[in-house]
Amino acid sequence: MNDQSNLRSPLGRVRGLGSAKDGTHHWWAQRLTALALIPLTIWFVGAVVSLIGADHAAVAAWIASPVVAGLLILLIVATFYHAALGLQVVIEDYVHGEGAKIALLLFVKALTIVLSLSAVLSVLTLLFTRA
Repeated sequence: MNDQSNLRSPLGRVRGLGSAKDGTHHWWAQRLTALALIPLTIWFVGAVVSLIGADHAAVAAWIASPVVAGLLILLIVATFYHAALGLQVVIEDYVHGEGAKIALLLFVKALTIVLSLSAVLSVLTLLFTRA
């Protein structure tokens, strides 16, 4: 082995990851989801403000629109994916015990998957039952 490979951790040597081989995808994914969330969040906040005072039936009918349902699903997926990416970075940077780090990463992944699927299924339920 050369001197350069000795500077890597054992895990880094096994994975074969070095500078800019895995982190760039994560960085770009987080930036792109943040960029997508800007117009989606502005649209959502504006729509919710316009629905102030509306009853449940009016809000359900609004969500049952295919365009609105599609935008809501995009917002949900982008939000939870962005959150999972951000929490992963925080856990990897600040949790030092390997067991606790793995457990927290698995918990965050599972939680974001369950919550995002629940939200998407709720939107789809309103979309397909309000026809």
